[in-house]
Amino acid sequence: MATLSDRLKELRKSNNLTQAELGKILGVGKTTVSMYETSNSTPSDEIKLKISEYFTVSLDYLLGKTDSRNYTEDPNITIALHSDTDYDELPKEAKDEINNFIEYIKQKYKDKK
Repeated sequence: MATLSDRLKELRKSNNLTQAELGKILGVGKTTVSMYETSNSTPSDEIKLKISEYFTVSLDYLLGKTDSRNYTEDPNITIALHSDTDYDELPKEAKDEINNFIEYIKQKYKDKK
């Protein structure tokens, strides 16, 4: 399973950020970000929250406890997907992609209610 340092580096690179740019966002120096990414230092809980909020991922994903980037908060969506027999046959990566898309749609329309 991935570690916090793995996830942080992957998120930073996939968002085309340098360590210095991410450091500015988090309010820490480039060296500190480098130390987080090499597991030579562990970010405080406050910094972990900033990271998860900036990249819109769950803390569990950031900490390597799950491969699903976000939780699906609407249990009706989860039940509907899981009740479909085709869904159960999908590989884990496909299920994660569906859950991430649901989270994306929820975020996109949350202010339009």
